[in-house]
Amino acid sequence: MDLDVFVSAHRAEWDRLEALLRRQRRLTGAEADELVTLYQRTATHLSLIQSSAPDPQLTGRLSQLVARARSAVTGTRRASWRDAARFLVHGFPAAVYKSRHWWVPTALLSTAVAALLGWWIGTHPEVQASIAAPSELRELTRPGGQYETYYSSHPAASFAAQVWTNNAWATALCLILGVFLGLPVLWILFQNMLNLGIGVGLMSSAGRLDTFLGLVLPHGLLELTAVFVAAGTGLRLGWTLIDPGPRTRRTALAEEGRAAIGMAIGLALVLFVSGAIEGFVTPSGLPTWARITIGVAAEVAFLAYVYVLGGRASRAGESGDVEAVERSATVPTAA
Repeated sequence: MDLDVFVSAHRAEWDRLEALLRRQRRLTGAEADELVTLYQRTATHLSLIQSSAPDPQLTGRLSQLVARARSAVTGTRRASWRDAARFLVHGFPAAVYKSRHWWVPTALLSTAVAALLGWWIGTHPEVQASIAAPSELRELTRPGGQYETYYSSHPAASFAAQVWTNNAWATALCLILGVFLGLPVLWILFQNMLNLGIGVGLMSSAGRLDTFLGLVLPHGLLELTAVFVAAGTGLRLGWTLIDPGPRTRRTALAEEGRAAIGMAIGLALVLFVSGAIEGFVTPSGLPTWARITIGVAAEVAFLAYVYVLGGRASRAGESGDVEAVERSATVPTAA
């Protein structure tokens, strides 16, 4: 392509687009249509120059012109309560629903690992001895020991806030570190399952597994589900780098990354609920069956939220990504 000839042929269109963008008054209907047409043509011109005859100065000018024109065409918008409601009713549950093929197997496999670790620790005294001294183990597992007093060792409100902060940080790490091929996510997940397995193993060896489960299940069902969702999403993000599918790797990572950020916000709300249960319900004087019923109800409500609202939104085309007008502009690619 002869760049000088190309510039001479289209300079007038670029100058006209720049003149329309500088207008202080509102554009007429005809001028607005002209602005859209010139924006589309200039974006195509930019793509042709970038692919055939890249010129830094001209590319910079046209890139700036296309960006200004896009802003003028799409307009600016502010986040509103309607956006928040749309995210909670459609975006977040759809994102969780779409990633179910990752987090459901993650949940099943992780639970099996925790149970296996619990059995191994509970049936092997030498393993227990490597964890702590016998006197320390008795202090952990005895009636009124540390496993029981842990949930009532601080005021309920501050304890719930602390639990929520720690869990939200763990889930955020799972989502963020997924970009490193998911390897850090596996380590974080294993650490969580190891801690759970140690509790199961030590309390079962002391004949008090029912007490332990009565303390863990009320908040643990929802809390662990949030962790599994975060881990599954992080693993999915890591796999996107390996196999982006029909999308370019950059586009796939951007789409999945934006959805992951939304998931982090949604899961923080889920963990707020589980933290409140852990702070106020778990250490309460309610019967064990009542506390577990509350935990099961919260878990069922979340799964219904994901599979009913999320499934419906997903089938309607929702993916959890931001709306099209909020995404980066994609310049047409020359054939």
